[in-house]
Amino acid sequence: MDQASEDSFREFVESRSAVLLRLSLLLSGGDRGAAEDLLQNALIKAAGHWQRIEEPEVYVRQILYRQQIGWWRLKWPSREQSVAELPETRTGHGGGDTADAVELRLIVGRAMRRLTTRQRTMLVLRYYEDLPEGDVAELLGCSVGTVRSTTYRALGKLRSMAPELSAFAPGESPQSLSEVGP
Repeated sequence: MDQASEDSFREFVESRSAVLLRLSLLLSGGDRGAAEDLLQNALIKAAGHWQRIEEPEVYVRQILYRQQIGWWRLKWPSREQSVAELPETRTGHGGGDTADAVELRLIVGRAMRRLTTRQRTMLVLRYYEDLPEGDVAELLGCSVGTVRSTTYRALGKLRSMAPELSAFAPGESPQSLSEVGP
């Protein structure tokens, strides 16, 4: 990699790492170690092709999604661990959250961690990334019907695990995961 490309890559990593780490945290169910590994692997892959990448953020996000898909396709149920109590998490928003928003974020975060990796990935793509069902299906290599049914079941599971979320009607979109995610 030449010096100009290296500088461009460093600038990208410095400016977009926080946003990409948040996405990785959502995809990994709040497991910071797994999220950091996911992001680091994506950035390593991007660095190898940096000179040919036209839209770096789109490229890195696709790597994140595909790596996560690859991990849940391995069918290793032992990868996810359930714990009785969650460790404290930072809000990181400079104290701008109200108590209700923080409580909702914790409730959704706990419930999201209990979903399967596939369900969590679909919800992140649909509601955090705000992708249409067709785009999610294309990214994950499945049918639109699979996206719809998995999303429907995942939302139902979220509502049953966290009855506080029942304020959302079945046909309505939940509040943005970026507002209530881990």
